[in-house]
Amino acid sequence: MRPGPNNRRYPLATYKELSDFLAEVERRAYKQALFALRDGHLALDIVQESMLKLSEKYAARPATELPMLFQRILQNSIRDHYRRQKVRAFWVSPLSALGGGDAESEDHDPLETLRTDTDSKAEDGDPARALQRTQVIALIEKALGTLPPRQRQAFLLRYWEEMDVAEAAAIMGCSEGSVKTHCSRATHAIAAYLKQKGFDL
Repeated sequence: MRPGPNNRRYPLATYKELSDFLAEVERRAYKQALFALRDGHLALDIVQESMLKLSEKYAARPATELPMLFQRILQNSIRDHYRRQKVRAFWVSPLSALGGGDAESEDHDPLETLRTDTDSKAEDGDPARALQRTQVIALIEKALGTLPPRQRQAFLLRYWEEMDVAEAAAIMGCSEGSVKTHCSRATHAIAAYLKQKGFDL
């Protein structure tokens, strides 16, 4: 039994209740993910991964809590996918995007406005594009060494560790606005460094 509102206790979900819930929700969850991602294989992977997470982490929760928990897991998985797509797209973005935004505006975070292209798989198989990405990353790693520590930390958390602004702010012990400011300064500095090295994407 698990305490609920007003200290009422609710019975924990049985294995059959969990199985029945997953069987019932799978088709609806797939449609939901498909509408969001527009990729059948990817939608199926995310739904199955979400179902597995629910089974592994919350199997002992009351059956009444399963729908809300599953939706939270599914939506987080979809958001995480889009975030990873943006991070990947960042490495092949033109310098105008890397150093984009008003130079005077220090709360511009390129990762938040960068367009996510769900059809970018074709680029992944392009050897010339892959080589260019490798060269850009090598130069960025060198440029990182020239940045002030807080700018470097913000950049690494956002673009290397793929964290969102809130997560980076919690780790850095600062406001989300400060994270955006550090990221903006870092990306402008790195864009200038790449241009100085003759790497005009």
